[in-house]
Amino acid sequence: MWEFQVAHFKTRFTCIAYDHRGQGQSESVGHLDMDTLYEDAAALIEKLSPKKPVHFVGLSMGGFVGMRLAARKPHLLKSLILMETSADPEPNKIKYIVLNWIFALGGARLVGKKVVGILFGKSSQQDALKGSMVAKWKAIIESRPTNVTKAVDGVIYREGIDGELSKITTPTLVIVGDEDVATAPEKAERIHRAIPNSQLKVVAKAGHSSCLEQPEAVNGLIEDFING
Repeated sequence: MWEFQVAHFKTRFTCIAYDHRGQGQSESVGHLDMDTLYEDAAALIEKLSPKKPVHFVGLSMGGFVGMRLAARKPHLLKSLILMETSADPEPNKIKYIVLNWIFALGGARLVGKKVVGILFGKSSQQDALKGSMVAKWKAIIESRPTNVTKAVDGVIYREGIDGELSKITTPTLVIVGDEDVATAPEKAERIHRAIPNSQLKVVAKAGHSSCLEQPEAVNGLIEDFING
């Protein structure tokens, strides 16, 4: 999902795009709750960059992890960029439980169209120029093995972290697409209000996958923030 950002920043930064446990090429080992994923991220940073803090960019679940890192191990981060995420427990719990149940029993093809509607904004879905991208990701989603449902459970049953946000002193940028239906802009606004001295930027014509839908805009926001 980060191909456009890695391409933009790789000549100046070491870019690490990793898979959470239970996703992509990572094994589904142990618990997939957000505290475990936060501990995984902290261990990875300590291993790969033991002497220098990092710029951590997290989208959705990555944001759940990033907020925990900044609140609990701030020495690991130089900056925090939160995209399309929420500090609250999952409000769409029943809807996602049903989708996950269908996924587990019948496979990803039964929920592919629905998931695309959650991941991409209406503008992307209706834009003929973005049609191939949306189709590509629908195919990727529909090819996922059913063990991904364990990772989805981690999202569904996560605890909120809103009570820890006031502890965050790491320079923080909050980004949200104006068409995000999974983590609506008002959730980003609440995070922004709770984290002292954070910045909030809204990306036009983007849903829950703004890094794919509007990569140039997102790259520009990250660039300006890091340079600042």
